[in-house]
Amino acid sequence: MGHIKTIPVERVRNISKKDFIEKYYKPQKPVLIEGLTQNWEAFQKWNLDYIQQHAGNQIVPLYNNKPTKGKQNSAEPATEMKMADYIELIKTKPTDLRIFFYDLKVKLPELLQDFEYPDIGLKFFKRLPVLFFGGEGSEVLPHYDMDLADLVHFHFQGTKSVTLFAPNQTKYLYKIPFAVHNLESIDLDNPDFGKHPALQYLEGIQATMKHGDALYMPSGYWHYIKYLDGGFSMTLRAFPRNFGRLGNMLYNVIFYAAF
Repeated sequence: MGHIKTIPVERVRNISKKDFIEKYYKPQKPVLIEGLTQNWEAFQKWNLDYIQQHAGNQIVPLYNNKPTKGKQNSAEPATEMKMADYIELIKTKPTDLRIFFYDLKVKLPELLQDFEYPDIGLKFFKRLPVLFFGGEGSEVLPHYDMDLADLVHFHFQGTKSVTLFAPNQTKYLYKIPFAVHNLESIDLDNPDFGKHPALQYLEGIQATMKHGDALYMPSGYWHYIKYLDGGFSMTLRAFPRNFGRLGNMLYNVIFYAAF
């Protein structure tokens, strides 16, 4: 057994549009931005109690740490429960149950007024702000997003760990053909270099996120997420402007949809 090599993500406090584009967007380099949400209503309001008050009666599908099979939209939830009961669960004890891809515009549109799309040079797809919830100990296995969007991930309440891997690390990750994730038997926290020797060459970028932090995840980056406490996050997506990446995005969406 060994451990995966990682370096800490670059962290900045606020950032101008010009600097973000030049230093991070154009070179496709991750960065954690502190202070990006500090003027949002969400920065003050968003916590588990607030979600519980607004969506407590909704029945929500819940996923666990077991690997999802096949493409993302074919994943079967492990169970379901009222949002109020789920929030109570993740506030009080560890659980691997997660809420995946909670569509804010459809499920909780009154919260749309609590945030704004950051003016940092990304062209955000405003029809799809989504939330993700997890209890202490829940995790999202390593994967990259099929649409190859640029992502900005905002965390609220508690702490979460995000480990990123650049697209050029895919060759060390034991990616499954025709899928967006790697071998389900691999545990990146306790890698077995005897069984999976390529993991010795893998290099990640590690970010520990607190309330209000924003993490820029460039197009095609793998992410491995662990909730260290009960909490939730919002992802905003920006579609690639680069024609090469846009072509890849369309290819992946069309090609993988056939499987």
